[in-house]
Amino acid sequence: MLEIRPARLEEMGEFVRTVSTALALDPSRPIEGLLPEWTLCAFEDGRLATTYGAWPLTMRFNGNAVPVAGVTCVSTNPIYRRRGYLRRIMETDFVRLKEAKQQPWALLYASQAAIYQRFGYGIVSTHYSYRVEPRYLQFATGFETRGSFREVSKDEEFGLLVDLYRRFREERTGYVHRGRAMWEANVLAPPPPGHTRTIVVYEEGGEARGYLVYSSGEGRYEGPGPGQEVRIADLVWLDIGCYRAIWQYLSRMELAREVIWPAVPADDPLPHLLLEPRMLRASWRDGLLARVIDVPAALMSRPYPEKAVLRFEVADAMAPWNEGVWEMVTGPEAEVRPLTASASHPGAPTLTRAPDVTMDVNTLAMLAFNQITATEAARMGRLEVHDAAALPRWDAALRTKYRPFCADNF
Repeated sequence: MLEIRPARLEEMGEFVRTVSTALALDPSRPIEGLLPEWTLCAFEDGRLATTYGAWPLTMRFNGNAVPVAGVTCVSTNPIYRRRGYLRRIMETDFVRLKEAKQQPWALLYASQAAIYQRFGYGIVSTHYSYRVEPRYLQFATGFETRGSFREVSKDEEFGLLVDLYRRFREERTGYVHRGRAMWEANVLAPPPPGHTRTIVVYEEGGEARGYLVYSSGEGRYEGPGPGQEVRIADLVWLDIGCYRAIWQYLSRMELAREVIWPAVPADDPLPHLLLEPRMLRASWRDGLLARVIDVPAALMSRPYPEKAVLRFEVADAMAPWNEGVWEMVTGPEAEVRPLTASASHPGAPTLTRAPDVTMDVNTLAMLAFNQITATEAARMGRLEVHDAAALPRWDAALRTKYRPFCADNF
């Protein structure tokens, strides 16, 4: 017998053991603070088979604060794999989220994107990484630091770090609101064994303009030369002068073989500033995946820079209430209404005009986050175009001020 329900308090030990074993994680860290009521599990004949959890998070979405479900701890005991239990959990959770009307988006980081794209998640951000020798951190144009750095304590000046991060993320897309637990689990987590964590704040005229959190210690390098590595945990800047000053600071790490930044936004300015940008040795991977839970609520959760009328058809087999033709009027506050009647929206008007485009729900998420534009999606074959003249209108209306990115794991 299969039962889908949240884990009980007395079952959380088994929950932790299953997650840690299946995902090869440290059992002391991955789910600290996760409450039983935030989980949803599959039990076969009373035995825990599949785990699933969702943090209640708040994300910035082109400047708006939006409640989202931060999906985590998705794993299945190898004994019970290939039985469709995760799909059953996903279907149950999508209904729960839709009925609760509180979190129109679900977000996650995927061990394998293929698992979640088949459940309607779209890849909505790209994460880059740098591995650069400090000697190559030289600017193509002259720059003189006007301020100074000072080292701070995470406990004594935690409020300053929080304030700078809040100001930095204000108009961005994908960054989450950090409680103290989020800070401690990510940016301020203990450094690797043998490494030292340092926090420096950059100030001009007595005003803090940004900070850098990094660890330093011996790296695994062979041969002659510097043997240390510097690993960036968080980099926040309120203006380009601060950003350049931080990289100038890192360029003076003569004892380091490499400066490593493992999570870099897609619109990071450094490649456009350096004298020799190829020496960043940049690589990329998929970042956040997002799932539309409720089409109108999800699309109305962000502001849009242009006023436009957009008509589109969505296919969504796992959340049938999202299917059909919709009309969105964009602007600072968007409006979305159905244009085809269905069991989910029986009062919709009769459709008198064909939609501009037809797409699956994965692509809709990518467009909403501005991971790709409608014109790019059309070129890729990710949407069917019925009115090519509408694509520039879509591109302009769905722009975000910054490219999507999230600096935290959850």
